[in-house]
Amino acid sequence: MKFIKYLVISLLVISSCKSKKNIINGSNTVNDISVKRLVKKHNSANFNKKTIDAKLKVNYKNEKDNVGLSVRIKIEKDKVIWLKGSKVIQIFKAKITPTKISYYSTHFKNYFEEDFSVIKEILGADINFEQLQNIILGQSLINIKPNKYNLKTTEKSYNLSPKTHKLYEFLFNINKKNFKLNKQLLSNKKEFLSIKYPEYYEKEKEFFPKKMEIKAVNIKKGISNTTDINIFVRSVNFNTELNMPFSIPLGYKEIKL
Repeated sequence: MKFIKYLVISLLVISSCKSKKNIINGSNTVNDISVKRLVKKHNSANFNKKTIDAKLKVNYKNEKDNVGLSVRIKIEKDKVIWLKGSKVIQIFKAKITPTKISYYSTHFKNYFEEDFSVIKEILGADINFEQLQNIILGQSLINIKPNKYNLKTTEKSYNLSPKTHKLYEFLFNINKKNFKLNKQLLSNKKEFLSIKYPEYYEKEKEFFPKKMEIKAVNIKKGISNTTDINIFVRSVNFNTELNMPFSIPLGYKEIKL
């Protein structure tokens, strides 16, 4: 169902921010650094506000669909992610907690409520709530262990690659200016996921993605299927009172994923 795809888009959608300050371009202002210190700097750069309230524009394209969607996303850090998707009219609402995902479509008059583990089926990746937040906030998808990664330095970034090859390979490109991610890659023989953060703004002593570019490639029976998702910020506020109404209307049909 197409609007389940919209939910998948929104699960990856991200809080960004609008500011009067200049864009940070990742210029080379930091000297060489050890992997251990780099990882510490990256972890220290994590988001430090309690709430996010953002309006986003999401463009989604694959072999079958090419759509645009307006998304309102509200986040209470470590507790709940609330989403509302619209295309002229409201299409769906969703609520995600560390243990549960709930969704309903006012367009199709249907809904589902599942354990958080269903995220693996929806996204094709076995991640938890904290990892989902990290994607949203421009942080690494996994906890980077310094002794397992090699470091290479370029003019504008630090590149971390695994010392040994495993089933899944994680690669991280970290911005020299703010220690947030420029991009992170996850790949194996049949799957490839790239999440890029091309530009950052600085606001209230925090750095946030201005854009996100997501590319997912999945190979089945020798056929490559590609999905591109581009996310643009419209507005954002931090540390505000959040109203996140969510109640599945009576009479809606239950969906089984």
